[in-house]
Amino acid sequence: MQKNEIHTRLPLRFRMVVLVTIFCLFCSVSAFSSDDDAQLWKMLKSGEHLALLRHAIAPGTGDPPQFELGQCATQRNLSEEGRDQAEKIGDRFHEQGINSAQVYSSQWCRCMETAKLLGLGPVEELAALNSFFQRYERRESQTRMLTEWIARQNLDRPIVLVTHQVNITALTGIYPASGELVIVHRSSTGDITTIGSIKTR
Repeated sequence: MQKNEIHTRLPLRFRMVVLVTIFCLFCSVSAFSSDDDAQLWKMLKSGEHLALLRHAIAPGTGDPPQFELGQCATQRNLSEEGRDQAEKIGDRFHEQGINSAQVYSSQWCRCMETAKLLGLGPVEELAALNSFFQRYERRESQTRMLTEWIARQNLDRPIVLVTHQVNITALTGIYPASGELVIVHRSSTGDITTIGSIKTR
């Protein structure tokens, strides 16, 4: 009888241990993610770091054939959800004590609108941030242009670069979601290191 009791109890106890372990691991991962975000925000405020932001939600892919720079009606633009997301990303900056920043944007309307809705100050257009999604042969030259531009900047104040997925992936290796922030470190010699990303949805 005793042996049978042991055999029937062991699986239940084992299952309980596994469930508790998984629960604890889940809690640890959640805590780590939260701490990780806090560290990334702290780095952004510390100098020598900047944020690359993929524009907020703009349904679709690429741009229509009749795309024209400066003509928003010919482009893929932010949805209402995207505009709301951009404002909330700005709120995240303010919550972290970043009330103003040097904000640069791709000349694409969805990026310019995202940048303005952040509410962090004036937005400057930067052609090096323009999408090369439909002109992939420009990937290397444009990424080099952006890297050289970053090397020349004063990082005493936070810099936010609002751009496109292809540009961020080419520079950092990260494939960001709409509205995701990628934090990079720039050394005194101009070398760029990807530190991590902050999801905003």
